[in-house]
Amino acid sequence: MQIDFTDKRVLVTGGTRGIGRGAVEAFLKAGARVAVNGRSAISTAAGIATLGDGERLVAAPGDVATAAGCEAIVSAAIGSLGGLDVLVNSAGVAKVGPIEDFDEGAWDQMLDVNLKGTFFCVRAALAALRDSKGNIVNLASDAGLIGDPNLTVYCASKGGVVNMTRAMALELAPDVRVNCVCPGYVDTDMVRRDGIEQADNPAAAEQALIDCAPLKRIASPGEIATAIVYLASDDARFVTGAAFQIDGGSTAGF
Repeated sequence: MQIDFTDKRVLVTGGTRGIGRGAVEAFLKAGARVAVNGRSAISTAAGIATLGDGERLVAAPGDVATAAGCEAIVSAAIGSLGGLDVLVNSAGVAKVGPIEDFDEGAWDQMLDVNLKGTFFCVRAALAALRDSKGNIVNLASDAGLIGDPNLTVYCASKGGVVNMTRAMALELAPDVRVNCVCPGYVDTDMVRRDGIEQADNPAAAEQALIDCAPLKRIASPGEIATAIVYLASDDARFVTGAAFQIDGGSTAGF
């Protein structure tokens, strides 16, 4: 059965690329009106131009790495949509490397975007979401549930998202549901750029990512988007505080 989001108002941060773009496409297919966030007005407009369904898309550009940026993004979305029913916090960054390669600036960038950005977008959207009895879906990672060498800072940021989701779910119930998805490796430009193309042997690096999952493949953005739409829908109305693993079995054990 097709999930119906007709006339629902959705904001997707990081909605111009990767999982965020997949989520925008899925919500559009379900009938929603969607505010798309990219880091700049130019990148946001370019992303929207390739999505189609222009009359149901609005721009909400801004950088989630600052509280002021989060407030501007949410304000633009609410102003254009006339309210908000769903917030999807998808904007994120990753850097692969040993601990010695991370200085304070690299640490701050990843925590600011992945963790602080999620918190302050939620904070900015709370009044609107309480009014609509809406819900939030945060993008975490299997790296927020298990450790991964050379991803220590990323693990820290996504582990924070997972437990912050649980705390938010308790604090905001019963008015606002809060869940997160925890993908394994997904075939996005970020994974290819940062996890495959920079490797000395890209083919071997890609195979290593495939081998991380017992199902022996990398997910598509659309597979993650399907779970996001489910968690945001009334079909999941008794689901809150969940960390939904979509990882091909990577966190199931050895």
